[in-house]
Amino acid sequence: MASAQDWPCLQSRGDGCLLQLVVTPNAPQTKLDGLHDGCLRVRLAAPPVDGKANAALQAWLADALKLPRRAVNLLHGTTARRKQFSIDAPAAVVGDWLNQQAPDRP
Repeated sequence: MASAQDWPCLQSRGDGCLLQLVVTPNAPQTKLDGLHDGCLRVRLAAPPVDGKANAALQAWLADALKLPRRAVNLLHGTTARRKQFSIDAPAAVVGDWLNQQAPDRP
């Protein structure tokens, strides 16, 4: 099974971590869709209008990681498909979640 450091989209940062994402909005449902260019690809069931996609992505990540919404913050990529989130959880915890979602990757 892959460890947290095997995910190129995940970096430790102090007590938390950074997660690099590539987001495709307007998907039928929100789900992970593997890796793309060193980032985690997420198909998002929200339109890219007035920040709705960013808010939906933040809420989805927080819920999936079982964290409060305030523990997941968008750092870069407000209007871009490539995004960087700061997560107030150790990289090992996020890596374990990634392993459960896609055990055959990276």
